[in-house]
Formats: sequence, C-alpha cells, structure tokens
Amino acid sequence: MQTELLRASDAAIARAAELLRAGQVVGFPTETVYGLGGDALNPHAAQRIFEAKGRPADNPLIVHISALEQLRALIADELPGAAQLLAQAFWPGPMTLILPRAPIIPDSVSAGLDTVGIRMPSHPVARALIAATGRPIAAPSANRSGRPSPTCAQDVLEDMDGRIPLIIDGGECEIGLESTVIALEHGVPRILRPGAITPEMIRDVLGEVEVDHTALSPLREGETARSPGMKYRHYAPRGKLILIDGEPLAVLGAMRERYAAETARGHRVALLLPDSLAQGFDGLRVYRLGDTPQQASHRIFAALRQLDRDGVEIAFCQTFDTAGIGLALMNRLDRAAGFAIEHV
Repeated sequence: MQTELLRASDAAIARAAELLRAGQVVGFPTETVYGLGGDALNPHAAQRIFEAKGRPADNPLIVHISALEQLRALIADELPGAAQLLAQAFWPGPMTLILPRAPIIPDSVSAGLDTVGIRMPSHPVARALIAATGRPIAAPSANRSGRPSPTCAQDVLEDMDGRIPLIIDGGECEIGLESTVIALEHGVPRILRPGAITPEMIRDVLGEVEVDHTALSPLREGETARSPGMKYRHYAPRGKLILIDGEPLAVLGAMRERYAAETARGHRVALLLPDSLAQGFDGLRVYRLGDTPQQASHRIFAALRQLDRDGVEIAFCQTFDTAGIGLALMNRLDRAAGFAIEHV
C-alpha cells in the first residue's frame, strides 16, 4: 500500500472522508496528537486500526464527534449532570468522557466493555473530517503500539508508511499530549488518564474529582483497562529511558555521573533537560524540553522520537512536579520509562 501525505485542505478532507466511509483508516491532526481514524460504527474499520497500530484488541478506542447532537445515539442513558457540566466547560477540547455505550458501538471499539470514551476535538481539520464523513470517528494515536505519540504528520508517516492509505498534514499539534480521560459511572468523577484538562480545572467545574492510581503507577493484577494508556507500555523510545528523582542539585550531579559511566561502557547516551539547565552540560548530548511543564509536555514526544532517530541507547530525564499539567507529563514519562525511576 502506498501512503499519500496531503496538506490539509477541503480536497484532502473530502478524500479522507471518502476513505473512511469505505471502511479504510486515515491519519489526521487533532489539538492533542495525530489520530488514526476509522468509522466508529464499522467493526471492520476498528480491526484495521488495530492491525495498522499492532495494538492489542483489549485496548479500547476513543470515539470522536464534531457536534453535541451526535452524542445521544452513542450512549445508553441520558447524559449525566456532571458530564453536561464538563462538556459545557471543555468541549470542543482535549477531554474524553467515559459513558455507558449504546448497542450501535461495536464491541471491537469498546474492547468489549459496556462503556465507551467519547471526545469532541477542537482542531478544525478533525471536526471538518468528522462532519464530512457523516459518522463518528474512532481514533487512537497514529503511532505503532507502544511508540511515542505523533505530534506532526512526519511522525505518522514514520510509523504508518505503507500501512494506511492517507495522512492529512495539519502541522504541529497544539498540545502534544493525549486527552484527559474522565470516568463518570460511579459516584465521584475519576481521571483515568491525565491530560491538558487538569484535576484543578475539573474541580473548578464539579467541586471534586479523583485521580485513578494508574495515573502514576501500573495496573494491578486482574484490573481491567477502562481507558487507552492504562495497561501496556506506552510512549516508549527504542532505547532505555531512566527517570531521576530528587533535589535539583542531586539530580544534576547524578545525571552527569551516569552519563559519563554509560558513555565509558560504549553506550550512546542523552539527557532530557529544561532549557535553563541544559547550558551547564555543554558538549553532552542534550535534548531541551523548555522551562515550564507546559513546554515540556508539548515537546516530550518529539524529543523521545528524536532519541530513536539519533540512535540513543540510554536517556536520563529528571522527574517533574505533578501539579497542573505536570501530572499528565509524569504519566507519559513513567510509562515511557517502564516506571524505571532512580531516587537520589
């Protein structure tokens, strides 16, 4: 299969919508990361998504809509009051709501669960594509399973060339992390996957929200993954990523020592650092993440992919405070590192 890469335009959206209606899958931009989309009501399209990604079938897909009117047909019950408040506050935007699914949603999309994750993206190309298709679009991130999520069309092409017929190039993603996933089935709303819609923002709307333990730790044995990003190793570079946690001076000292030791063993080593600290590591292989959690969140997947392009075998990254979007950033780093954290 030859993969076509088209700059975002009305013609590109029309071509992609035609492919989606025919049961094919396409790569497309959203404000979070690039998505790998298929007709959410077509089980064969869902199967093509899993095949293109190499994704386990027990990992549910998120369904994307372009208008609130599309939601009613996809859920089994009336929209809960908390969900209405969240939708009013954060849709269109980087928030996914876990809701009881209607029978119209195939088992393959929900991974056999009785719930489904639904989101209304804010990216104009994504919304135009959903509207042009006339169907909701099921879409995980457009990368091979386990790899860092794509934040530009070239990232998608790197993983999906020859696997899908079309990628729409909408430029670099605004946010760079996947959506916040919120479960509403039982009592207090619970964040299953943190994102740019932070716990603090949700509390401002609802007054309370819980953060699932899997935000910063693995699933326990026997637990079911109710959201993408919970069960398997995700976002990982091909080399080893190790997180260093501790007081800033101790972390920097440990990074310098580990860099020297691993280089002496013949490994290709790198450091992921804030811009302000990178200046003290002249002559070493350093990837700059910016100086705020927001900047680091925006750059982290691009940095992890660059590690692979540069053949880095071992990379060290400091941990971040989990306030605000820092929780989402640490969620991605924890999983990319396979929860390998050294405390100094």
